[in-house]
Amino acid sequence: MEHGFFTDNSAATFSLTDEDHTIANAVRFTLNQDPRVTFCGYSIPHPSEARVNIRVQTTGKLNITLFFKAHFSKVNLSIMQEVQYLMHHNMHFLETMFSRKLNWGAR
Repeated sequence: MEHGFFTDNSAATFSLTDEDHTIANAVRFTLNQDPRVTFCGYSIPHPSEARVNIRVQTTGKLNITLFFKAHFSKVNLSIMQEVQYLMHHNMHFLETMFSRKLNWGAR
């Protein structure tokens, strides 16, 4: 959900439900890397709520909603790729250790 002024396209606050510091900090970090972003920060209204507010201010040369959605999608894709990478390597590790234990027990 987006909160902000419809006349000012350079700043908005986005509310993400069912999210926490993990995704918020990653989005904040990637947005702050873009030279068109003048400010990006996030807050969690209450620890018992699974909601994050991310405030983004830009130089005004782009559509803030489309810009945020593109960055959010990029962060989600990166996280998914990292999870797949870790799962693959964990499986390899477990298979290797299991194989070694079987070979060790046969001696």
